[in-house]
Amino acid sequence: MIVRRMFNTPAWGWRSPFGELERMKNQVDRLFEGYHKGLSGRQQSAGVFPLINVSEDKDAYRVRTELPGMKADDLDISATADSLAISGERKIAPEDEEVKYHRRERESGKFSRMIKLSGQIDPSKVEAGIADGILTVVLPKSESAKPRQIKIG
Repeated sequence: MIVRRMFNTPAWGWRSPFGELERMKNQVDRLFEGYHKGLSGRQQSAGVFPLINVSEDKDAYRVRTELPGMKADDLDISATADSLAISGERKIAPEDEEVKYHRRERESGKFSRMIKLSGQIDPSKVEAGIADGILTVVLPKSESAKPRQIKIG
């Protein structure tokens, strides 16, 4: 057993199969532990902004994005035949320099989100609007991507 631990060689004879599973689990945990830590060694949050929902019906894709406090002038939206890009800058009014934060979860800065769609859209017919902090983008499907009803006859 000592030789196996020192040189990672297989052990001869009988041993529990659960010991090997435990070893593999520990290796995977160590692998992902490094993935979730930043350079400072602290646990980092996901930092994905803005949150996005994408839905689809027979005529269009609909993208809804949470952008509280943002105006249409602060956003840049572009669409291609199969993707949508949303970018902008979130600005938060600065606090007084003597303010002591107890919790700070809202961050400011530039963001960019790219969404790859599963089908083709018509970029010339894309519509967008923002109301109550929710950006809604309607991406009409191209005629070739719409399902067709075929009659059997």
